Formats: sequence, structure tokens, C-alpha cells
Amino acid sequence: MFDINNIDKSIAINLNPQSLAFVGDAVFSLYIRQRIVLDEEVNVNLQHKLTTNFVKASGQSEIISKISKMLTEEETKIFKRARNYKTNNIAKNAKVIDYKRATGFEALIGYLYLIGNQPRLDEILNVGYDTIHKELENNATNRG
Repeated sequence: MFDINNIDKSIAINLNPQSLAFVGDAVFSLYIRQRIVLDEEVNVNLQHKLTTNFVKASGQSEIISKISKMLTEEETKIFKRARNYKTNNIAKNAKVIDYKRATGFEALIGYLYLIGNQPRLDEILNVGYDTIHKELENNATNRG
């Protein structure tokens, strides 16, 4: 995605889970924005609304439910460590469980990005995008 030096797994795995999630949040948000700009022919206001469905805690929590069985043991440890990390920060519009699961998902994304595992990152991001996109399509069909 960017031309930066990757870090060794042993360094990345020992980073604070909140730091991994901080990076993962940015990576995931940029990925979703790019997909929406390239895949959806809608105005900027709707692009923002669509992006929100993907990056909100409940959306990320749903994604981790979908991908949990495909995670390696190492990826599961990264996710659980961040999910279980004690924090006082809770999004005001999110359930605690969704927020914690979203933090774990973002930490996993941050970890994969920092170690430079682009193929695995792409795989997880694509499944995540497809999961929420299908849900949005189903909701639109059920409403209309």
C-alpha cells in the first residue's frame, strides 16, 4: 500500500494492542474508501455513509465473526490479545462487545500491514468488504 519498511514479526507481536489497532483502523478505513470510490458510482455524501457502515464497530465485529474460522493460530492470538486488552475507551454508539471485537479486528489488520503480509491482508480485507457489502445489498432489497 505504502512504500515503508516492514517490521519483524517479533517486534510487531509485542507492540501494544492499541497501537496495532491504531494502524489497523487507518489501513482498513483507507481500503474501504478506495473500494467504495472504485466500485460504487455514488456522490461523495453517499460514499461517506457507505464507508461508515464498514468502519463502525458493529460492522467490524460482524467481519471478525465471518473470518474467525480462517484465522491462523498466530492471528487469533493477536485478535484476542487486543480484544481482551483493558481500556476505558468505548465508542459512544457501540455495544461494548462490538467495540472490543472491532479493536481486535483492527489490531489484526495493523499487525498484518506492519509485517508486510500483503497477500493475507488482501484476503482478509476482501472477505470483510464482501461480508458488509452483501449485508447492505440484502438490507436494500428487503426495504425496497
